[in-house]
Amino acid sequence: MHTTILTLWKQGNSKNEIARVTGKDRKTVRRIIKKYEGTKEEIPAIVQKASALQAYHTEIISFLESGLSAVRVHEKLQDLGCPIGYSGVKKYVAKIKLHSNICVRFHSEPGEEAQVDFGYVGLIPDPKRGAGRKKAWVFNMRLSYSRLDYYEVVLDQKVETFIRCHENAFRSFGGIPKVVKIDNLKAAILEAHFYEPLYQRLYKQFADHCGFYPLPCRVRQPQEKGKVESGIKYIKNNFFAGRSFKSFEDLCTQLRQWMDDYCQERVHGTTKEKPRVLFETKEQEVLKRIPLNPFYMGTRGQRKVQKDCHVVVDHNFYSVPFEHVGKVVEVQEDSREVKIFYEDKQVALHIRQNGKGRFSTQTSHYPRYKYYTPDSPEYLSLYQNKMTSLGKETEDLFSLIVQEHPRDWYRIVKGILGLRKHYSDEVINLASKRAMAFGITQYKKIKRICESGCYRLPLSSKGQEVTWKA
Repeated sequence: MHTTILTLWKQGNSKNEIARVTGKDRKTVRRIIKKYEGTKEEIPAIVQKASALQAYHTEIISFLESGLSAVRVHEKLQDLGCPIGYSGVKKYVAKIKLHSNICVRFHSEPGEEAQVDFGYVGLIPDPKRGAGRKKAWVFNMRLSYSRLDYYEVVLDQKVETFIRCHENAFRSFGGIPKVVKIDNLKAAILEAHFYEPLYQRLYKQFADHCGFYPLPCRVRQPQEKGKVESGIKYIKNNFFAGRSFKSFEDLCTQLRQWMDDYCQERVHGTTKEKPRVLFETKEQEVLKRIPLNPFYMGTRGQRKVQKDCHVVVDHNFYSVPFEHVGKVVEVQEDSREVKIFYEDKQVALHIRQNGKGRFSTQTSHYPRYKYYTPDSPEYLSLYQNKMTSLGKETEDLFSLIVQEHPRDWYRIVKGILGLRKHYSDEVINLASKRAMAFGITQYKKIKRICESGCYRLPLSSKGQEVTWKA
């Protein structure tokens, strides 16, 4: 205040004028002027003290970007040893947020960008039941250069609905822009991330098919798609407000008429031109062509993987890797293929089965220890190694068992291996030696040798001569 009063005095203002401008008493003004007048003291400068929080500025920015409130920022700073109280932190955070609210206006070239979003519009007549009412949303795609709008009323925000609205908008425009800027809604983005967002698989396939780049906005940054935000507000205030609709068909009819006769023909507040005129003269010709072959979404649904590693699709069974047993997977089918996805990653692909009760099973989807074929080299090698670990005699017995029991050898071998629960490897190996001497390959007889202890008996010369037959 001293600086303000003395500055006004030096500019030639009277004491009465200074008192009126500053709201101070004339005596106070006179006292301050008298204090500094005739002295060599300089007018005190306004000095802004550096906040002690400046040393923690980087951490505070990081906390705010993580979505923390001023209360949580204060708690975090206390953990870092910062002595500043909550009120000081709150003021510091408020200054940062004031500056962060400044936004940059984005300009687009013709055909470069469109922005899309959903907006809730309340209850409308149920299209399936004349008497009922349903929640509804309006889809808006706005071309960023000409501000030409496409609106469509929908009853859900599923990815299939989102894609269908895109297709209808592209047909309405007669072409496709290079970039479609989207909000982080689940129909397009599964996980919002500035550096590497996770796209909804079907929507990304659709974008690749049509040749446009889906560009998600940053989280909690609606100004990055401000044009379509304005479009949603515009239709709510200028179409839905104060109108009544007899049926869903009546709503759609009125909406089309409003778009053609009023929405596209108004003079836009920013461009100062009519959207349709600006679109037809400068933007329409530079849009990308719509692909001749339509995008096929197929039939989609969710299934729970049963404990036999299969899901049921149209009364047929399709295998899924065993890691997903008990989990819910997404199934996409068409006339030729059945694709199975988990967390947006394809985990199985099958040729579609005709009829009912058919199985399409890939053996690799089972654990190796669960799914086997007795004649497979891998399975033979697995159990040969297990028998070899018991001893040389047991390995020889394994070869004999496989030779004499080619279809069910694994049952006998598993039984012999199970004897390890009660007998040592040495005992089983000696029992195998005696069995080999008499040509025995039955599990029960080998078990009896172990139980009776006759594996300790010496082999007679006659028994040794009878090597393969007892």
